[in-house]
Amino acid sequence: MELLLVLVGMVVGTLSGFFGIGGGMILVPILMLLGIDIKTAIGISIVQMVFSSFYGSYLNYRRGSLVLGEGIWVGVGGFIGGSIGAYVSTNIPSYILEYLFFGLLLFALYRLFSAKSKDDGSVRTLHIGVLFFVGILIGILAISLGVGGSIMLTPILAGFLHYPIKKAVSAGLFFVAFSSIAGLTSHLVAGSIDLSKGIFVAVASLVGVYFGVWLKEHVTDSKHKLYLLIMYSIAIAILIKKIFIG
Repeated sequence: MELLLVLVGMVVGTLSGFFGIGGGMILVPILMLLGIDIKTAIGISIVQMVFSSFYGSYLNYRRGSLVLGEGIWVGVGGFIGGSIGAYVSTNIPSYILEYLFFGLLLFALYRLFSAKSKDDGSVRTLHIGVLFFVGILIGILAISLGVGGSIMLTPILAGFLHYPIKKAVSAGLFFVAFSSIAGLTSHLVAGSIDLSKGIFVAVASLVGVYFGVWLKEHVTDSKHKLYLLIMYSIAIAILIKKIFIG
């Protein structure tokens, strides 16, 4: 099982760096397919997200694709929301979490499909209070489901605020750094994380993150968007099999 978790961590880390996700939207369904219940999978996912999001954000910042600015306010909101979300997940039945996760993926797929791929770097700004509130809401829902939040934030930035795809992806991963550390702290206090399995996945994911960030900088925005759509579609297919087929 440990070797399998290491391999899964490397794959998820690559996806995390390339798509700007914490990895939860892919990792949670995979762990469920391996026979791990969703609440344990959520805990493992949060440990992995802390590692991948901090390292990935550092790499994005060095490469110039992460602009801190407004992301700080969304991130702080995500930290607060993530702290609340950890307690939500421990008090909601697993089947409800699965349906929420499924709906979240459908929303993200729709927003990404309707977003225009832009390479001109123009970005619409919002009041910091709005960004802070959006961060809180996303943090609550995301950590409840074991995902970092970029699954919602990236489509919102690209679809509603017209961020260039690659900058939206980098901002999404930066948000995960805030929400996941809050979720990890709250889950540790609640004693609901399998740390041994989580560390195996998280450490292995760092290798994948480095490769994923490098790969992201070597594809066009239009192709990057296409790959995002494919990735979201695969995650939805996995959940359909788990929830509706068994």
